[in-house]
Amino acid sequence: MTRIFFFFVVMKFIGIIPARYQSTRFPGKPLVSIHGKTMIQRVYERTSLVLKDVIVATDDNRIEEEVKRFGGQVVMTADTHRSGTDRCAEALDLFRKQTGQAVDIVINIQGDEPLIRPEQLQEVMALFEKPETAIATLVHKHHDLSEILNPNDVKAVLDKNGKVLYFSRSPIPYQRNIPREKWATQYTYYIHIGMYAYRTDTLSEITRLAPSPLEKAESLEQNRWLENGYAVMAAVSPYRNYSVDTPEDLRKILHLFD
Repeated sequence: MTRIFFFFVVMKFIGIIPARYQSTRFPGKPLVSIHGKTMIQRVYERTSLVLKDVIVATDDNRIEEEVKRFGGQVVMTADTHRSGTDRCAEALDLFRKQTGQAVDIVINIQGDEPLIRPEQLQEVMALFEKPETAIATLVHKHHDLSEILNPNDVKAVLDKNGKVLYFSRSPIPYQRNIPREKWATQYTYYIHIGMYAYRTDTLSEITRLAPSPLEKAESLEQNRWLENGYAVMAAVSPYRNYSVDTPEDLRKILHLFD
């Protein structure tokens, strides 16, 4: 009798939430109260619905104290990091040293998206069922021309397999022979959702890359990875995200909370 053995690899995921106190447009926003809970607590609790290990990575004692107050895990990182990705890399090293646990994949969750959905975490995790996925993210279909034209809403174009070709603050693609007011109806535009997941060896590699010309031109760190030949896979999420960059952003979404 021929016996067939199946081996299932269980991947170890952790979630890391980089959180800074200083923000040009909204200082102290991780600690702002949203119906009785701070923003960082809301992000943490929603992430914890999916991931067993969730860590806030910060360089501010006030944020550290708040995370400890609500019973979350927190690590103090350097205050010299250029990006949330760099802060994630240090937090991963600290987590592994403190726990001795091996980690396969890190999910970088934005600390200013208190309405993050557990389904979105599951969508980005599912991309790693393909062993060739090294970096993963999410996009959402948008049909609102004002958002497509807004440089604060980052657009992405994908190939037929879901690999990101480019990220831009401009509306891409440019539809040469279509009036601009009809762009949203003639093509499916994708707005980027700023959640990233990386295999740990890839995370270590990309934090050693120098800033690239396309990154500097668009002020988008993820273009550095593309420019250096790293593939970024994207899942199309049916859910949109609401980033809180200003007090006005927060006022606009307060009615969406339970």
